[in-house]
Amino acid sequence: MKLLRWSVALSLAGMVGAVSAEGESNPTLARNLAATCANCHGTDGRAQPGPGMEALAGGDADRMMQKLRDFRSGARPATIMHQISRGYTEAQLQLIAAYFAARK
Repeated sequence: MKLLRWSVALSLAGMVGAVSAEGESNPTLARNLAATCANCHGTDGRAQPGPGMEALAGGDADRMMQKLRDFRSGARPATIMHQISRGYTEAQLQLIAAYFAARK
């Protein structure tokens, strides 16, 4: 049983490393992941003015990550972001936050 737990832990660590490595070797991965945000936050993170739809382009990556972590944990109320944020790994969320932070 203990061997199984270690095996699972190592597999998960490898998957996170693979996403990080893939992000470095695939320059369009961050853009492709961020494209799922367009329906609410606008194309390339440039949301149209309105209630609740925050523009993400040019925002602070660390601040975005904190918000995403808060959505994931339930500390920040949301209609759908708590579900969406749970669908990504930490590494994928970091790619998305960095992508939007780089947009000016």
